[in-house]
Amino acid sequence: MGRIIAITNQKGGVGKTTTAVNLAATLAEAGQRVLLLDFDPQGNASSGLGVERSEIRSSIYDVITGNSGIEETILRDWMENLDLIPADMSLAACDAELADVENKNLILRGALRPLREKYEYLLIDCPPSLGTITVNALSAADTVLIPIQCEYYALEGLRQVLSSIEIVQEALNPSLLIEGIVFTMYDGRIRLSQEVVRTVRKNFRGNIFQSMIPRNVRLAEAPSHGLPITAYDSASSGAESYRKLAVEVMNREE
Repeated sequence: MGRIIAITNQKGGVGKTTTAVNLAATLAEAGQRVLLLDFDPQGNASSGLGVERSEIRSSIYDVITGNSGIEETILRDWMENLDLIPADMSLAACDAELADVENKNLILRGALRPLREKYEYLLIDCPPSLGTITVNALSAADTVLIPIQCEYYALEGLRQVLSSIEIVQEALNPSLLIEGIVFTMYDGRIRLSQEVVRTVRKNFRGNIFQSMIPRNVRLAEAPSHGLPITAYDSASSGAESYRKLAVEVMNREE
């Protein structure tokens, strides 16, 4: 049965979508069957894999609002071993449209249930907020992966997301676990990066990935070409870092 991993941080600009796209690509490269679900109204995971928004005929919004079955939204074999469910700005209306819907926070859990047998990993790229969309993702997930940018407000963002996870655990998904924290935009030459890593490791008792994602120009360029880093520059330090992260994720399951 496939493992559902929500990738989230309520603070924006931490490399959340970059991690979702490139972890999906490196898991697929390693031979795992992967579904990447873009669950952010900005649709950056979709565009980061080369999906033109004007070409999206059915998105996760249609599933959440009951206008489409989830199988109909899947862009199959978008890359080898990697399927994609796209998102667009219509998803931003979900909070209002689902306001009076019974069990609105469990819609995604039900939708993903039949897909768990078809994939080893189902990754959900969440928006940087705690609304109906993110609560749905956390309610459906087995684990949560938290990217943290190596900068001053990292701990504040971590506290917020841990608090949100506790709320969902208590109310909707008691089996939800933390997959781990991954440091992003790390630069070992900068003292602040080193201090953030030390502080988080000192104060957080859960899983922290050994792999750290560096500041890397090629990694930043890849989304503008609609490619994951493995396809844009396979030999870059960014690609190698995400490959190491993928190995850690696979080893943790074992």
